[in-house]
Amino acid sequence: MSLFKARDWWSAVLGEGEEFDQGCLCVGDVDNSGSGHDKVVVGSYMGMLRIFSPHANKSTEGVPVEAQLLEVQLQNAIIQVEVGKFVSCSDLLHLAVLHPRKLSVYSVSGTAGNVEHGDQYQLKLVYEHNLQRTACNMTYGTFGGVTGHHSLCIQSMEGMLMFFEQDSYSFGRFLPGFLLPGPLVYNPRTDSFLTVSSARQLESYKYETLAVATEAESRQDPDLPLKTGGKRLTPDWTFVLGEQALDLCVPSFSHSSASIFVLGERNLYCLRDNGQIRFMKKLEFNPSCFLPYTSVTDGTTNLLMGNHTNMLLVYQDVTLKWAAQLPYVPVAVRIANFPDLKGVVISLSSSGHLLCSYMGTDPSFFSTPKVDAREADYEQVDAEMKKLQKFIREATRTQDILPKTDIEEDLIVTAAVSANMDSESQALIQDIDGLPVPSVTIQVKVKASSVVQASKLTVSIQPPLAVTQDQFVLEPMGIGSSTVVAFSAFLNGRYPPADLTGDVTVSYSSPTELNPKGVPRVLQSRFSLPLGLVCVPSSPAKTTKFKITVDTNQAPVDLDSIFPEFSGKSEDKDGNSLAFQFLSGAKVTVLASKTSQRYRIQSDSFEDMWLVVKELVRRFDRHFSKLGVKDFKKSFSGPLPLQEYFLSVDHHFQLRVSAQQYQDLLSERAVQFRAIQRRLLTRFKDKTPAPLQNLDTLLDATYSQVMALAEAAEENRALLEEAFVRLRSATHLLVLLMSLWQGLTPDQTAILEATLLPLLQDTPQLGWEESCDAAVSHLLRSCLSRSSKDQATSLAQAGGPVLGLPRDTARLKKHITLLCDRIGKGGRLSLASEANVQVPAQVQSLAAPGGVEPIAEVAGDGEELELPQEMTKFIKKKQPSKKVKKDKKDVSKEPSETSLKEEAGGAEEPVKEAKKEKKESSKEKKESKKESSKEPKEEGKKESKKETSSSTSSSSKEKKESSKEKKEKDKDKEGKEAGKESGDKKVSKKSSVKVKEKKKEPEAGEG
Repeated sequence: MSLFKARDWWSAVLGEGEEFDQGCLCVGDVDNSGSGHDKVVVGSYMGMLRIFSPHANKSTEGVPVEAQLLEVQLQNAIIQVEVGKFVSCSDLLHLAVLHPRKLSVYSVSGTAGNVEHGDQYQLKLVYEHNLQRTACNMTYGTFGGVTGHHSLCIQSMEGMLMFFEQDSYSFGRFLPGFLLPGPLVYNPRTDSFLTVSSARQLESYKYETLAVATEAESRQDPDLPLKTGGKRLTPDWTFVLGEQALDLCVPSFSHSSASIFVLGERNLYCLRDNGQIRFMKKLEFNPSCFLPYTSVTDGTTNLLMGNHTNMLLVYQDVTLKWAAQLPYVPVAVRIANFPDLKGVVISLSSSGHLLCSYMGTDPSFFSTPKVDAREADYEQVDAEMKKLQKFIREATRTQDILPKTDIEEDLIVTAAVSANMDSESQALIQDIDGLPVPSVTIQVKVKASSVVQASKLTVSIQPPLAVTQDQFVLEPMGIGSSTVVAFSAFLNGRYPPADLTGDVTVSYSSPTELNPKGVPRVLQSRFSLPLGLVCVPSSPAKTTKFKITVDTNQAPVDLDSIFPEFSGKSEDKDGNSLAFQFLSGAKVTVLASKTSQRYRIQSDSFEDMWLVVKELVRRFDRHFSKLGVKDFKKSFSGPLPLQEYFLSVDHHFQLRVSAQQYQDLLSERAVQFRAIQRRLLTRFKDKTPAPLQNLDTLLDATYSQVMALAEAAEENRALLEEAFVRLRSATHLLVLLMSLWQGLTPDQTAILEATLLPLLQDTPQLGWEESCDAAVSHLLRSCLSRSSKDQATSLAQAGGPVLGLPRDTARLKKHITLLCDRIGKGGRLSLASEANVQVPAQVQSLAAPGGVEPIAEVAGDGEELELPQEMTKFIKKKQPSKKVKKDKKDVSKEPSETSLKEEAGGAEEPVKEAKKEKKESSKEKKESKKESSKEPKEEGKKESKKETSSSTSSSSKEKKESSKEKKEKDKDKEGKEAGKESGDKKVSKKSSVKVKEKKKEPEAGEG
């Protein structure tokens, strides 16, 4: 950064939202005043043409009125402006304006004013040329050595050079090997044109060569053969640049320093007129524009160069002489003479900042104020430190992702659900199984407390529920204004929903001082639909498949007072029973005990009970809170209905497997269909007709198979959507029962619900089974693990395998059962437990990169998780010896027996699992015996020799280790029983190192 800034002499901001480029600025005495003072002409891509005559110390925030001579809105975009003698019958200067499809030449004239308003300037069109091709840039000069007036040359986007002599068109030529247009300039010393081609080389074409070349209209491709007359167009000389050029310039102020300057993307080139290089300067920045001008020293040339770091650099040939800071990136720079000052540097930015500056060294008079040197008050500093530490602790204690703001919201969104159903239902399905489908109206009121723009309201609701309109575009609202939006919700499916809540999302923009267009913001509001939208009252059912009992600590409540909207049509007048018939589901009956404080919910469908149980619990809380009962408690004492829940899991999984099979079959039939099409196409294209050999019949059969598979896949997709909604209902019900069973807090219930319902929608790439299994496994490893060492080991693991569709649901069921068992034994659900675990030193080495392979799952003290089939095969093939059999027996016995001891007083299901594990371990033993018998006998002999030599030395060590293990296990209650059992066992003859390895093997294979 430079110490000096470009001194602001005059500046202006042109328009708003307009764009400018390097051809949009030129200087000259365009009004022919005769004083020799320049005017500044600026054209924009928006078609605005402006002419200025700057004066000193008259800059304002906008455009200075005194300095602006003319402002005209033209119809087309302005690509380039030039000042020259473009009219044949006049020696005056005129203004040439290049549009994309037009070239216009104007005369600028001023009339002296007699009043205080000043002079008046007019822009008159002298002539114009309509172009047949889109123009890119232009240059002018005395083509062919003709003096007294200037001719124009325009380069089109297709690479055609069009020559104009004043108001007449001369000829046009196509450049050879053209791809993209580059900068174009005329060299009057050699009467030639210079351009940079797409081959990244500088090319020079003489005007005489262009004049006698082939006509452009008759031949566009240079590779085509020539017609009679004319010559092939070839460059006079070329110079390879190796980069794209930003600009070309041929200064003509001194013949002693005749040079051609080329500004590249990273280099500055100076060449002689014959194409020989004079010097080259490698740039350490990205240049944006440059301008050569006359130098005091003979034989040298000065250059002004702007770059993308807002710098204006002055070079004398290759030597940097001065650097000044600009307030923007210049795209064009010129030098002009004004009445008050000569040699003013004029720069223009792409956004329309026009600046007239000079290279001054006026220093900045700002000086830093002195700092008061006072002694520190240590008591005050200590108090402030304690206050800040308190803030830090409170901030780290809360685990919110987004910071809480106390600022009043710009919008207030309230959603009100109508108490009564619509008189005329808006549902698409009018009746389901003879029952009419009702609809309910929801009114959303949006009130603005500040100016709000571009607001949109979106309604999202869970299927199979639907709304009449889900998107609304709101009008811009001022302070205090409000808007009301109404829509209806109804059931649009043949199965009950899993959730009766909906979300209203309002996205809007609130303008600020720095951002007038507005800062995008989002606001959400939630509404709950009534239970009567999906079910109707009915007669109670006596015999059902599934039953749930909820206990309370208060006297029985009349169900008619809890559900007043369903009581009027109920057959039971005592209020002890109430039945809900779902429009597209089963019947759910609620029974209240007359003597005890229990309520039973029963139905033939496990999933359909969710909405009724949820509504019952919610209304109980509201009822007793109105009565002022503070110690109201509700609980669930019965066993968890895991087997009923697993039926929904299996049904959903089977539909996912069917969807994958349909996808595979469809891909096979599609490949077959395309192959038959190719065969038929080759037969039809053959000139000699050949028999089709029943290919058409095969094509029809394959097409019918593809259509049948597609219809079956579509039907399976609809069934999968329904199964997932039912699975969500069953999962919600299970989470609610577990929270009532163990009295979980709302935070713990939220963690459990996020674990068992990680997805709101199934996708072919990621399904519920694998996501839920990963989440449950994480809880089992972290906050529900047996010891802190297991937590630390799980934290040291790297990422697991990529989630995919599992082979079956056995592993998932086992993990969910284990999760319920550990929660039932007092496990605490918490996300903050991982941060409080101290990682032992031996585990820190595991976390180092390249330490060990990631552990798929860490087993608890009492469980042995199943090994995948591929892993068991690998272990069996790796260890065929007899000694390994013994080790496997010892290892497999320990976890199974200890698990039986630990869980003897608990639930019955873990005991059954332990028995299953015993059977699996015995099967593994038999398989290992069969495989080991197939191995060669020589390996067995060698290994038996090694066993006899190592058994004597290792037995004493193992006895010491077993005694240490006993002491450690005596600390825990469960460890005592396991210690007694381990004392009765015989110690197998194996080395201590191998004992540790064998104990780690089942843990490593359990993932």
